[in-house]
Amino acid sequence: MSGHSHWKQIQHKKGAADKKRGVKFTKLLKAIQIAARNETNPDFNPTLKDAIRRAKEGNVPNDTIERAITKSSEVKNLKEVVFEAYGPGGAALIIEAITDNNNRTVSELKRLLSDYKAKLADPGSVLWAFEKKDGAWHAGFMQSIEEKDKQLLIKLIEALNDHDDVQQITTNGK
Repeated sequence: MSGHSHWKQIQHKKGAADKKRGVKFTKLLKAIQIAARNETNPDFNPTLKDAIRRAKEGNVPNDTIERAITKSSEVKNLKEVVFEAYGPGGAALIIEAITDNNNRTVSELKRLLSDYKAKLADPGSVLWAFEKKDGAWHAGFMQSIEEKDKQLLIKLIEALNDHDDVQQITTNGK
């Protein structure tokens, strides 16, 4: 039974779970750092209060949240960016991200999008199909796409969600 030790099986499962947890924590903590730039007191900063609430719902430890708030004054190069893209079947995508290096993020997103028959769009070419309500994007209308394109779109969204910088993805594909 070489290579089948109980610990190795646990180690593989735990490693995969820890990686997913780490990606989730990174996204939540970046949102806290962005929100805490101007005001570190959540009583006077509703964006920070919401980011802290989401982090607590994601089981981020309190001391990690506090460190992220403290670090926000040091980290000035993080910025929120919105990318527009056309996905499989012509579905429109809005990709919200927080990045410290815009060129790197654009390059990585272009590669990811091309892997799933999608492409980055010019600014303003997709936004018309969406409206922003209560801080979140909502599709103004839904775009019907074929089943094979729908499956590809689902895989694309999963791949984008695995990217460290991507915070939120909104599409009008159905």
